[in-house]
Amino acid sequence: MREDSLPEFTHPFFWDVDASTINPVGDYFFVIERLLEYGNDDAIRWLMAFYRDEQLQEVVKKSRNISKKTAYLWQNYFNLPREEIVCLKKSSPKTGNVFWNY
Repeated sequence: MREDSLPEFTHPFFWDVDASTINPVGDYFFVIERLLEYGNDDAIRWLMAFYRDEQLQEVVKKSRNISKKTAYLWQNYFNLPREEIVCLKKSSPKTGNVFWNY
């Protein structure tokens, strides 16, 4: 496999884009995010072999697109502090000015 293209078996996980145009090095955040969320065992094995743990941890910490279930799984796997994971933080309540009253 070339380092500038995704393996063929990962293409179904990128149903909304042309997977042949994705660069796994340049688009690492998107690739990791998508495969952590939707990847099967083979995709996760490839992910773990291709990317450094630091890159995987960065995505787990910063992604707003992975589910809480996925975030908890990888938080436990990497032993990450919960407060560092953006998608696990409690969102702030909507307060302030109201544009209209009903």
